[in-house]
Amino acid sequence: MMSFKIGDEVAVLDDVIKGKVIEVKPTSIIIETSDGFSFGFAPNELVVIKESQFELSKYSDISNEDLLVKESDFKKKKAPKFKSDLKVDKQPPMEVDLHIGQLTKSSRGMDNYDMLNLQIETAKHKIEYAIRNRIPKIVFIHGVGEGVLKSELEFLFKNYHVDFYAANYKKYGLGATEVYVYQNPKK
Repeated sequence: MMSFKIGDEVAVLDDVIKGKVIEVKPTSIIIETSDGFSFGFAPNELVVIKESQFELSKYSDISNEDLLVKESDFKKKKAPKFKSDLKVDKQPPMEVDLHIGQLTKSSRGMDNYDMLNLQIETAKHKIEYAIRNRIPKIVFIHGVGEGVLKSELEFLFKNYHVDFYAANYKKYGLGATEVYVYQNPKK
């Protein structure tokens, strides 16, 4: 059984609540969120946060400052300057929703690192599927958040023969990236 002490940074396993321990009772732990709200939880519902989730990425060595790059830097990427054939534009792109709720029935017991790995592995499999099946466009819906998943996706895309750019703003907002898969390698 995990022991908690006053001042520990903790996260709730089945919710998006984080805070500091302000009181330890035999059957419950009282935490206070950054908003000043107090909640009581059973000890088995909490986990101590020992390190920043930003430092848990195995896919890159991006610093915290790089993760917080403004959206305007990402929007600078444009669509490819040429289209190999006209039917590419008429064919709807394959959409892949990377929200964790779409990838698994329950994220209970998964920490942010496990969820990010599942999302990146799913994206990797979908890109490889598109390459094998000659699907020219994929839209990855990743959400806005703090930009961690988006940064990891950009790093992943650089390993494939693809161009990527912000997806249609009217349809997806800022939370999606469109990938154009080149079917014939550049020479």
